[in-house]
Amino acid sequence: MTWNEEAECMPRDELEKLQLKRLQEIVKRAYDNVPYYQEKFQEANIKPEDIKTLKDIEKLPFTTKTDLREAYPFGMFAVPNEDIVEVHTSSGTTGKPTVSGYTAKDLDIWGEVMARSLDMAGATKKDRIQNCYGYGLFTGGLGVHYGAQKIGSTVIPISAGNTKRQIEIMQDFETSIITCTPSYALYLAEMIEKNDIDTDELNLKAGVFGAEMWTEEMREEIEKRLNILAVNIYGLTEIIGPGVAQECEEKKGLHIFEDHFYPEIIDSKTLKTLPDGEKGELVLTTLTREGMPIIRFRTKDITALRREKCDCGRTLVRMDRITGRTDDMLKIRGVIVFPSQIERALLKIEGLEPHYQIIVTRPHHLDELEVQVETSEKLFSDEVKHVEEVKKMIENRIHSEIGLRVNVSLVEPKSLPRSEGKAVRVIDKREI
Repeated sequence: MTWNEEAECMPRDELEKLQLKRLQEIVKRAYDNVPYYQEKFQEANIKPEDIKTLKDIEKLPFTTKTDLREAYPFGMFAVPNEDIVEVHTSSGTTGKPTVSGYTAKDLDIWGEVMARSLDMAGATKKDRIQNCYGYGLFTGGLGVHYGAQKIGSTVIPISAGNTKRQIEIMQDFETSIITCTPSYALYLAEMIEKNDIDTDELNLKAGVFGAEMWTEEMREEIEKRLNILAVNIYGLTEIIGPGVAQECEEKKGLHIFEDHFYPEIIDSKTLKTLPDGEKGELVLTTLTREGMPIIRFRTKDITALRREKCDCGRTLVRMDRITGRTDDMLKIRGVIVFPSQIERALLKIEGLEPHYQIIVTRPHHLDELEVQVETSEKLFSDEVKHVEEVKKMIENRIHSEIGLRVNVSLVEPKSLPRSEGKAVRVIDKREI
């Protein structure tokens, strides 16, 4: 069963006709109503009527986060301000936030794609969904909320934080689905174990986890410790919020809701479009967004597209799990390193907790990488010789994964900071 079988299982030729029609409409809407796009299109010597095929999208200019920041706060809106019924923003941790404006129709679309997402995790009217994403200007909380309400599930709008209360609510309300970041799911698992709560006595069956990168090894850890199905959700404030793509129970990539969002993969250096199966930067175009159409947004997320039909029956293209971002990759002594590679190496080793931090320094003009890793209570109490052996083994595993020698520090259990939102994995202390 699917939430919207007509849209999710549409034959590819029909879907592409629909995409072209919607692309032509959204390009005209952007050109006619957003001065930024009119100027950009004119600079590129292109008009809306030049879009005759889907491939013609490659003629259109890209939109970047910098462009959106420069339009702060309302310069990207395509409707009068009185037609915008809700606004959200990105975190703004590296400058002005990007603003996202929604009309009533946009909120309905958001609810629809989130209903499809939650449906892929098994949500029905009978489920109680404990929504631990933050409410407010962050899109996570309300995105899940709208989707759950569209399905008719009972929403528990608990937001992030207060872990003791989260677990009490989980028990008392018999929560069946949880939504949060994967790192917070692991922290919840840790606290459940600490309080000697048997996961078999909980009503949890599934978790929808996103807002940060996570590995297949982390999924296995969450599923084992919480005894649930753990699926991946993808979205971003600039496009709509969560609900751009979602993993089904097959867990072979995230289905992009292509009737609303058109995906491309580009080489981030040459800006050329890459064929299916090749890794590159994901670029997204909104096809139906009314209040704030976004053309060819460079997400900086690294993935690949797969068009083979999924065993779940959906015909929607799938994107691979995000393996990194073009702006979070670390260049260490000339080698490109992604935090996810280090996480993958760590989670293959028994006796380690799935909590780590990467510290980058530059003593004597040479980059150094230190990985701080939490040990289990048992390992931490072992004799020094054994601990040294484990440390060496971890250094070798990471070396084989990234091709660089790193310094590993084993730290006490529960000594690294826990996050109720996105986990901070990298601390870069280099002065560049």
